[in-house]
Amino acid sequence: MTPFQAIQQTLAPELKRLNELILSALSSPNELMNRVIETYLENKGKQIRPILVLLSGKLLGRVSDVTMHGAAAVELLHNASLIHDDVVDDTLTRRDAPTINGLWDNHLAVLVGDFFLSNALLQSVGTGDIRIVESISRLGRLLSIGELDEIYNARYNSPGEEAYFEIIYRKTASLFISCVEIGAYAAGIEASDPRFEALREYARLLGLCFQIRDDIFDYFSDAKIGKPTGNDLREGKITLPLLHVLRDETLPGHERMALLAAKDSLESDEIDELIRFAVDNGGIEYAVDTMHRLAAQGTEALTTAFPEPSTARDAFIALLEHVIDRDR
Repeated sequence: MTPFQAIQQTLAPELKRLNELILSALSSPNELMNRVIETYLENKGKQIRPILVLLSGKLLGRVSDVTMHGAAAVELLHNASLIHDDVVDDTLTRRDAPTINGLWDNHLAVLVGDFFLSNALLQSVGTGDIRIVESISRLGRLLSIGELDEIYNARYNSPGEEAYFEIIYRKTASLFISCVEIGAYAAGIEASDPRFEALREYARLLGLCFQIRDDIFDYFSDAKIGKPTGNDLREGKITLPLLHVLRDETLPGHERMALLAAKDSLESDEIDELIRFAVDNGGIEYAVDTMHRLAAQGTEALTTAFPEPSTARDAFIALLEHVIDRDR
């Protein structure tokens, strides 16, 4: 059993309740909608985001119906964003299965994504806590801005590490932060509690590590990931491994690589050149080292606020390790 599977086993009763709640929330009088959702939920992923909500509640002493509604809200919002992303990116497979737009069409996928989003908001309202509703609403705003920032930088701006980290904070880490906020609020914790801010910092660092690992995948070919090698570069997105090596103007071939990286569109052989340049000059090692540094900071933030070992605290630490070591 892997550490992540151990976490899932620890939360098995809560995850069962969560998936029953999500299935009930997504029930509709439309037969086509129900068929699409049934197919989609067959490959629901690892559910890391709602696990964060549940672990936060356990760490702070309480998992209630409010926690469950909050966990359902973030999972539904996350899936809404994935469905819409698949349309925008013309992604036809995810998690070894056809996407909604791959199996049906973009029109239907957008409508299903909107349905998920609406139900996410309803679940947040179901918590009866305006702070949770606000967290979910703010999250939706940040996710949209993060994606737009990425598009803007790809089209009009010279990339840099500072801009990269701001983008991945908004488009990825913000979701992880919202998860622990919701779990804490549902457990009766106020934002002024030092443990609240410690959990937010842990979640921010976890989210950054998660996105860096995702970006590293793009430099290697692996059909399991469901993301073709060089897809980010194909979309004009320059991520941490390449950003790092482009800073060193003394590297052989730097001038040509900088010119390629600035192009509006790239041919397949040009993408291959940029990938080799990043890999051969230590870009992957730099990104991995960055993940480990951020993970150490996240562990420190967590253990300082929660010095006593517990099943929930250890699960948070194991989750960090899983994120930086995962292979998909």
